[in-house]
Amino acid sequence: MNTVASSKTQSHSFLANAEPELVRSSIRQNQYSGHTAGLCDGLLQCNLVILPKDSAAEFQHFCEENTVFCPLLGKSTVGEPRIKALGPSIDLRTDLPLYNIYKNGKLVGTQSDVEDLWRHEFVAFAIGCSFTFERALLSEGISMRHIEQNLTVPMYKTNIQTKQLGAFGGPAVVSMRPIKVPDIQKVKDICEHYPHAHGVPIHVGYPADIGINNIDKPEWGSAVSIADNELPVFWGCGVTSQVAITNAAPDICITHAPGAMLITDIDELSNSDWRTAGPLDE
Repeated sequence: MNTVASSKTQSHSFLANAEPELVRSSIRQNQYSGHTAGLCDGLLQCNLVILPKDSAAEFQHFCEENTVFCPLLGKSTVGEPRIKALGPSIDLRTDLPLYNIYKNGKLVGTQSDVEDLWRHEFVAFAIGCSFTFERALLSEGISMRHIEQNLTVPMYKTNIQTKQLGAFGGPAVVSMRPIKVPDIQKVKDICEHYPHAHGVPIHVGYPADIGINNIDKPEWGSAVSIADNELPVFWGCGVTSQVAITNAAPDICITHAPGAMLITDIDELSNSDWRTAGPLDE
């Protein structure tokens, strides 16, 4: 494990124009530990959750019952540090910029790789990410404030309750992007094509209606400005899974750090043939 980036660090602005091979190599060599919004245009990005096998079936069912927040895109076989259908050369232990480590439901640290923590009984899950549809919005002239400002998208805990499955449950998390009022319907129309990446927004305007009392203080990511001609638009967010994990409190769980996603080899608009979610291995 190397928890300190090498001396040859790479900037987001440099990697934004780089080929996926260079982006992944920079991440694998601990040369980049930032957010992945705006990187590898056109490729599917995912949240990552790694759990011991004895918690995996219950977590899978939680995702299947809460698809707006946790659209399940794939899972590994037990002990395998890859989900081959998402990219056969991707190593889930090293190929994300930053990982969160939870023990007994508590966040105990972050690491740039997790090779030293890997167990033979781990099962990895890939969950859809809203970064996936951002290129389509940008191509239609709809700005993404967090990308413009090189920030991690703001994410908020809400008063919306997920459907409880066993130990997994709790409040849902949303991500927010300011959208000009005339563009909101266009945004909905575009995002309708991305059900595997949270789909259409679940709320527009009035943050307090979903339990967000201070839009300038997200629980994850960074606050962004909202102009007078814009409204805050909210999407389901895969960080919901991390809230559920803190409630379930397995002895260990590894996730992506919010904003630092798994970049796959799959086209973001690919059909469902590549999806690997299914009955867990016995």
